[in-house]
Amino acid sequence: MPFASVGNIDLYYEVAGSGPPVLFISGTGGDLRRKPNVFDGPLARGATLASYDQRGLGQSTKPDSVPTMADYADDAAGVLAHLGWESVRVVGVSFGGMVAQELVLRHPHLVERLVLCCTSSGGAGGSSYPLHELADLEPDQRRRRQLAISDTRRDEAWQAAEPDKAATVLELMAADAEPLDDDPDRERGGRFQLEARKGHDTWERLPEITIPVLLTAGRFDGIAPVSNSEAIASRLPDASLQVFEGGHLFLLQDRSAWPAIVDWLDLD
Repeated sequence: MPFASVGNIDLYYEVAGSGPPVLFISGTGGDLRRKPNVFDGPLARGATLASYDQRGLGQSTKPDSVPTMADYADDAAGVLAHLGWESVRVVGVSFGGMVAQELVLRHPHLVERLVLCCTSSGGAGGSSYPLHELADLEPDQRRRRQLAISDTRRDEAWQAAEPDKAATVLELMAADAEPLDDDPDRERGGRFQLEARKGHDTWERLPEITIPVLLTAGRFDGIAPVSNSEAIASRLPDASLQVFEGGHLFLLQDRSAWPAIVDWLDLD
């Protein structure tokens, strides 16, 4: 299996496709063993696409100490160094969008174009919903709350009015949350991400990002509201914003989202 050694961390990664090099940085809990994943979508058809399991997750090393957002960003840079990619296009989703911001700020020479999906800058630009506050809830209660904030159309009132539809979605969420193996450290890796994102704040440094940036957001996202993407765009010298019909999962809900991103990345 392919691993990139970054310091004392081994990061599992995959590469597929042909075309310009693109690095995809996944969101909270991302694990390449989950199928389908980004390699099954439009991005892989127009690019040489790389993605990896972030530290503490999937098949990557499970560290003992809580990483910082800078650590996660340096991990991404380490994967690129391992691949020998000196200049790439980057797509970061949710937590991955936070990592991508730090990546560009810490290693600006590595990124030529950047797509930030359903993410936040922290600070005065607004933070994403504090998901760490849900970590200790009973599983069913946590999933119901996650459903309500990930898509504001699916709030508590909707769940009460449409119990059968809500039950179907909640069952899918429960199935997706099932561990892929018996690794006892799996939950700890997710908690590390939640801890790191609590202190995420790139707001004051955003004007240092001078490359072209596309902000994408879901109209009904209660985790990373459209206003957070609007705030980021206002601080960047070369940014555009596209809003899609959906919540935090608008990349799956709106069929026009991925084609728009592929087009902006000039992968056709």
